[in-house]
Amino acid sequence: MKTPEAPPLAPDCLPSDQAPAPARLSHQASPMDKNTDPELMPPPRDGDDLPQVSSDPMAGLAQSQELEEGVPASLSTPLETGFGLPSELSSRVEEKELSENVSLPAEETNRPELGPGEDVEGVSEELSPEDEGYTIWNYNFSQVPRFLSGSWSEFITQPENFLKGCKWAPDGSCILTNSADNILRIYNLPPELYNEGEQLEYAEMAPVLRMVEGDTIYDYCWYSLMSSAQPDTSYVASSSRENPIHIWDAFTGELRASFRSYNHLDELTAAHSLCFSPDGSQLFCGFNRTVRVFSTSRPGRDCEVRTTFAKRQGQSGIISCIAFSPTQPLYACGSYGRSLGLYTWEDGSPLALLGGHQGGITHLCFHPDGNRFFSGARKDAELLCWDLRQLGHPLWSLSREVTTNQRIYFDLDPTGQFLVSGNTNGAVSVWDTSGVGLESKLEPVLSFQPQKDCTNGVSLHPSLPLLATASGQRVFPEPTESEDEGEEEVDLPLLSMRHVHLECQLQLWWCGGGPDTSISDAHQEEMGQGGTEGGGGEFT
Repeated sequence: MKTPEAPPLAPDCLPSDQAPAPARLSHQASPMDKNTDPELMPPPRDGDDLPQVSSDPMAGLAQSQELEEGVPASLSTPLETGFGLPSELSSRVEEKELSENVSLPAEETNRPELGPGEDVEGVSEELSPEDEGYTIWNYNFSQVPRFLSGSWSEFITQPENFLKGCKWAPDGSCILTNSADNILRIYNLPPELYNEGEQLEYAEMAPVLRMVEGDTIYDYCWYSLMSSAQPDTSYVASSSRENPIHIWDAFTGELRASFRSYNHLDELTAAHSLCFSPDGSQLFCGFNRTVRVFSTSRPGRDCEVRTTFAKRQGQSGIISCIAFSPTQPLYACGSYGRSLGLYTWEDGSPLALLGGHQGGITHLCFHPDGNRFFSGARKDAELLCWDLRQLGHPLWSLSREVTTNQRIYFDLDPTGQFLVSGNTNGAVSVWDTSGVGLESKLEPVLSFQPQKDCTNGVSLHPSLPLLATASGQRVFPEPTESEDEGEEEVDLPLLSMRHVHLECQLQLWWCGGGPDTSISDAHQEEMGQGGTEGGGGEFT
């Protein structure tokens, strides 16, 4: 599968003449653009024979490797059997195959320099951002982030339709959400970000795709090599109760493939956690005392079974979360049995078994350096940092409020400097991990209140200073007070939800700094959002 021509501008580089206003960004292709046909990528421009130079060094390297080897640099057509692109897109791609599959002669590819008139087709030049006049955005949490936009009307059509986290796509083109109505939604970046003129008012975001699962969704994740410029890599995986693992097309929302797991009674069992390997060739799924590994190129029931607990030894409980080290061939597993396990990627051999949490592990995240990783648990007020070079005890801990069994996400920025976490009380806490010394407790550098309801999901954009938060939680009726004034003669139920306030919404925050990060009171009331003090409509 070849990539469409005219790849989008790398999202981590923005023109300097458009800085620093967050509303001035270059348009980037996304799996579902509301201004284009949702099933087709933009057609190639006439007369554009030369591949465009990417400002992303990794993208340039991948393009050069593709031209030299004659095959795509990414995973070779994962889930290809039975799942093709629309015929029109396929024909456009075929027209470009001749120019993309040309292998350059050794004497040309090894030339140290090219003269002014010696342009070689397919040679990608890695230009520094300074040479191109681009500005690389960095996260700045020295002040409260500025609210940009969000989505709330989508989640009020059903009672208690709270969100269950949000996750940016690996290429940053869109964001994926999960909610209590068992629907996965994909949102594009707000169109106001692409306008040259700075916008003071952002319209409410609307999903461009909805993927409906049959029952409670246990886990969901993006394909690790997802790129909107390569449709064959744009998909998400989800697991729900009493259902197979589903692979959804992020362009059309259609089901592309299924992975099925069966127990010793040949009954279908659902995975409680999902994670693609860094190279995209395997899908790791967590079950009770077991990790099953599927090949992404072969959907079905064939898988490798890796037992985590045998002969009363090992990691017991349901494997609730999985994370891969970005630099070493190993992965970590968290269990509802309050334990952490480290295993080799190749064959799943156990390396270490760790403990220290008061509740079941709900989320894991590796630091970009690959030497440290973070773990969080339910009904546990601490985030623990572990060092692979010294696993005897946690390196240090971070305090947050988690008083329920809900999965409360946390995330690291691409540099690994800032760690952001939600809280049951609705606050978002930010820690600077770069200046950690010998102290065992690290205090947050910033804490703000997006809303009064629980903030269960946080996700940091891979290239822009955008923070996404998801809120809401399951609520229960409260006992009524029979002595309320004016209600003595009214028959009230013993349990009522009239004092319960639900704020189920997705919100985007700009964390790149600026002259003014405050939100006007009138805008807060109109949008039903809370700035630093919180707010929102009441549930009646």
